[in-house]
Amino acid sequence: MKNIAIQGIKGSFHDIASHQYFSNEEVTLTCCDTFEQLFENAKKDPEMLAMVAIENTIAGSLLHNYELLRDSNMTIIGEHKLHIEHSLLALPGEDIDNITEIHSHPVALMQCRSFLQKHPKWKIVETDDTAGAAAEISELQSHGHAAICSKHAAPIYGMEVLEEAIEDNKHNFTRFLVLADPYIADTLRDKYRSNKSSIVFSVPHESGSLSQVLSIFSFYHINLTKIQSLPIIGHEWEYLFYVDLTYDNYSRYLQSIDAIRPLIRQIKILGEYEAFK
Repeated sequence: MKNIAIQGIKGSFHDIASHQYFSNEEVTLTCCDTFEQLFENAKKDPEMLAMVAIENTIAGSLLHNYELLRDSNMTIIGEHKLHIEHSLLALPGEDIDNITEIHSHPVALMQCRSFLQKHPKWKIVETDDTAGAAAEISELQSHGHAAICSKHAAPIYGMEVLEEAIEDNKHNFTRFLVLADPYIADTLRDKYRSNKSSIVFSVPHESGSLSQVLSIFSFYHINLTKIQSLPIIGHEWEYLFYVDLTYDNYSRYLQSIDAIRPLIRQIKILGEYEAFK
């Protein structure tokens, strides 16, 4: 059995991602209101895993989650990419013509902008969680209110789907990271069979310092699939670089990491794992 901390509640996209990733295992969820709470709960229990959204093909990177991951002591042991499909849910018997309010997370609302623009009279209410919006409407029996969330939340909260696939872009995917305490990480993944790594490092504030590092990765045939910079607080114009690397030879990857060490100020390997297939 896997105990997984998620942001959100049952029926949320974090819930769906967790059950898809661990499809052959029994899963119990520790539901958290915020990502900060998620990392706090995981810190208290070394056996607990975490499923954390890190980027979306439309909304971009969740920058704060990069910081929370770096500051935590957790290790990435895997990743999952989930196709995000939004539906409109309401109480049983409701009709779309009777809806007056729409509740959902701001990102979900943004991703369904074209659909919402077709109904300019609807009042838009932002919530902390997509599935949470459905749960609250169900609990309060709020007639005339609807939630934008996954259709999988409908049977959980006794709701009906009024309309499916209302997102603007049908190629909407969210990438999740699967995290574990280093104490148990190696029992859950074989890093020697890994083909992807996530690292964070800083370089001296000098001309060409980053390009030298990237040239070394190129020399060792290490592919960069993502690079994200965040400012170092208190150090003007200096940045931390979060980089995702892919490789087909673990030893050569390790050689590249050793080769860049003289050129950088600090480095932290956030995880070595198998890329999502």
